[in-house]
Amino acid sequence: MINDLRRERTEFMMKIKAAVVEKQNADFEIKDDVELAEMGPDDLQVHMVASGICHSDEALRIGDAVIDYPIVLGHEGSGIVEKVGPEVTQFKPGDHVVLSFYGCGNCKSCLKGIPTQCENYAANNLSGVRPDGSAHFTENGHKVADMFDQSSFTSTTVVRERNAVKVDPTLDLRKLGPLGCGYVTGSGTVLNTLKPKPGDTIAVFGTGAVGLAAMMAGRISGCTKVIGIDIVDSRLDLAKELGATDVINSKNVDVVQAVKDLTDGYGVNWAVDTTGVTAVMENSIKVLAQGGTTATIAVTPNHIDVDTWNDLCVDDKKIVGVNMGDSIPQVDIPRLIDFYKMGMFDFDKTEKFYKFSEINEANADSRSGKTIKPVLVIDEDYKPGE
Repeated sequence: MINDLRRERTEFMMKIKAAVVEKQNADFEIKDDVELAEMGPDDLQVHMVASGICHSDEALRIGDAVIDYPIVLGHEGSGIVEKVGPEVTQFKPGDHVVLSFYGCGNCKSCLKGIPTQCENYAANNLSGVRPDGSAHFTENGHKVADMFDQSSFTSTTVVRERNAVKVDPTLDLRKLGPLGCGYVTGSGTVLNTLKPKPGDTIAVFGTGAVGLAAMMAGRISGCTKVIGIDIVDSRLDLAKELGATDVINSKNVDVVQAVKDLTDGYGVNWAVDTTGVTAVMENSIKVLAQGGTTATIAVTPNHIDVDTWNDLCVDDKKIVGVNMGDSIPQVDIPRLIDFYKMGMFDFDKTEKFYKFSEINEANADSRSGKTIKPVLVIDEDYKPGE
């Protein structure tokens, strides 16, 4: 059965435009001869409108995390459904969708409503091939690896029904793609994992898209102190606009003392580190009040040194790791859109549009911090609301 499906997919392939990374640390190269596998029974063929660029894309490009090369990256895609497989029940051609990670829906974790802990997560999202072992993309007969079984740096892709989230067609699809990873990760870490109560305090290290989403979620949760921490004043200004009650430039002051000064000497109940920098992650523990918890959520090769007795046990502090904000995309992304419509989650203020052909410039601007959330507009003819 699986071999028959593989043969079926390889016999009918369409050529698409895709940004390919040929080898570790290579630039993106846009090619128009990449072949896309034919749809399976529970697949959607999606015309891509736009895609955000995420730090995870860069981590894979440079080899901090590795799937395989050559590879088509991208996992914050938005687009319009062109075709659906015969077993698809929730989508039809013309639906507007945001793409996210895939949870199998059948393992114990998925059945408990925790798809980010899917027992088949790696096979479904980080293996570089489809779960049946077939190639998502090929070029001249050779496999090109995929990411998140999605690879949104393409003109067209094929995903499974559970990768997709239907969204309001009157909204601008160019803005929505990053809801599938960066924004849902930062906000979900706060809303789903830490779950602060009104009156609690939170510090967020890093004012990229993930950090700013965490700050907005802290404001939504009713935290009376939402402290944004970074070394770039312009980003701290945006943090205040998006919901931070206080900001700290950690380049200029002792950040641990500054946080305690803002919290009457106690420290914060909650902290989130989005930087992955060793000293910063360690500071995210030091700023906690007794009983506090820090979430470290960056994709990083770095490690931290923790004195388990003094740093954790004596003050009952905790460190948690969080994958994708412990989110259920089909629940969390519509919730974020509702917050956006209410003026409580202005994620689009972090975005800047680039042409697909400008992908290397956009990625460089993301890497340098010049742009918080670059968004590649793949379909330049797209008109919002049409």
